[in-house]
Order: sequence, then C-alpha cells, then structure tokens
Amino acid sequence: MRIAVPNKGRLHEPTIDLLERAGLHLENGADRKLYADTVDPDVSVLFARAADIPEYVADGAADLGITGYDQVCEAGVDAVEELLDLEFGRCRLVLAAPEDGDIEGIDDLEGGTIATEFPNITRNFFADTGVSPDIVEVSGATELTPHVEMADAIVDITSTGTTLKMNRLAVVDDVLSSSVRLFGREDVLDDPKVDEVRTALASVKQAEGKRYLMMNVPQSKLDDVRDVIPGMGGPTVMDIAGGGEGEGEGESEDTDEDGMVAVHAVVDERDVFETITEVKRAGASDILVTEIERLVE
Repeated sequence: MRIAVPNKGRLHEPTIDLLERAGLHLENGADRKLYADTVDPDVSVLFARAADIPEYVADGAADLGITGYDQVCEAGVDAVEELLDLEFGRCRLVLAAPEDGDIEGIDDLEGGTIATEFPNITRNFFADTGVSPDIVEVSGATELTPHVEMADAIVDITSTGTTLKMNRLAVVDDVLSSSVRLFGREDVLDDPKVDEVRTALASVKQAEGKRYLMMNVPQSKLDDVRDVIPGMGGPTVMDIAGGGEGEGEGESEDTDEDGMVAVHAVVDERDVFETITEVKRAGASDILVTEIERLVE
C-alpha cells in the first residue's frame, strides 16, 4: 500500500506529523527522497507535489493520497474517493477584486477576465452562475494581476485574508472551502489495509482536544462524581489493588461501600479545569490528567 503525501510546502510537516502520531513511523525518509518505508512492511510513502497527488492516485502510482480538497477538485479526477477529512490546512478559494474598483458582484464580471491558479475550479464555479468571463491561468503572484491590468478579478486561496487586504483586494464571493483529506482509488477501497490506515489516522484526530482523567473516589461518593463528569459515555469504574475486576461503566460487585474505587474518563480539554473542580468537590482525590495519543471509537 503506497500513500502519496506532499513533499514540501505548508502541508508537508503536518502530514508527516500525523503519520508519525498514527504509528506509521517513517524509517528512511531522508530529505529529497522520493519514497520512504514505514514500520508497517505493507505501507510505504511516496513524496509528490500536492497538486500532483490526485493524479498519482488515479493513475495507480499510489493507492492513497493526502492533500488539499482544492487540489482534488482542480485535478478533476473521477477514480478517487474521499475517505477522511483530516481537518488541517483549512483555507478558502475566493473570488476577489480591487476594493476601489467597479466589481461588486458576480454579474459585473460578464465579459471580464479572471486570473487564477485554479482554472478548472473557476470554470465550474462560473458555469453555475450564468456569467462567462475569460479565465487566464497564472502560476504565481495572482494578487498583482488586477493592479497591472491583466485581470479584472482573481480566484485565489486565502486563510486569514491578510494577503488580500495587503493587495487592496476585497472578497466578492466564496468559491470553495478546503481542508486536507485522505482519499483513495476506487479499486483499492476494499483492501483491509486501507481501512487500517484510515482508522489509524482517524484515531489521532479523535484524540485531539481530549484528555484522560483518573481519580480515586470513595464508593459512597461514586454517584456524585459520576453526575459531574462530562465524559464520552459513562466513566470506567475499577477496584483499587485487591478488589474484583472492573466492570466498565459500573462498580465491581464486591467493592466495599466504604472503600475506594478508581474512576477513569475521557473528557474534552476545554472541560478539564471545571471538571477537576467539580469532582474534587464531590469527593474525588489523587486526580491525574494525561494526554491521549490515539482514540479508536
């Protein structure tokens, strides 16, 4: 199983970090290499330009790909299917024009010129509007084209809008919302290894923003503590050293009413501060909070 990933740029490091956290450690991925093995002998990594990855997957050079949704849409390949939104690299493709110009809406661009690095996305966008501008493909410095009379407006990527403001451009309309996705070629989707990779990556995303709480609680205070834990499902309750085996979400049958039990729960990071205060007030002690690397639901 070969996974194509960005070889450089803003998506490279987050993608490699995600693979590492998912347990797919690269073993020989030195700089400027085209391929790298992973600790899984059945999975290797192919480094490619982010824009080329959809074609690599569609043509069979790779089985899975990790790149921006905008790159998949621009490539226009039909043989790939999205498997997972990896929720980083978020950006928007927007239609923008000089803020002091005459372009105030899409209709003002009839017969005008649009400069963009995303001609296919731009054509598809305008095909749904009934407006027919000329679309000029450029390979960089898109924001300058309206100011040197190469175009009346642009379609370009923005994350914060700062670059547009610096170039005195205003957003006319949103074209596409994008983030980094995992996608695969249709003829490999039944391969068990594809599901293993998707599950591994999903487990990292599911663990983000979660914390694991462990605490000791008197049996007599267990219900009070349960009531204030906002975890995923109910907390896990176990005997402490010498009691019976834990029973998931309930207490062990032979736990002494006056004894202590261990309570474990997964909670959102934003709830940790308040939860610690509440469980301590309810009778918990020896509270420990740890990060979660992966969470398989």
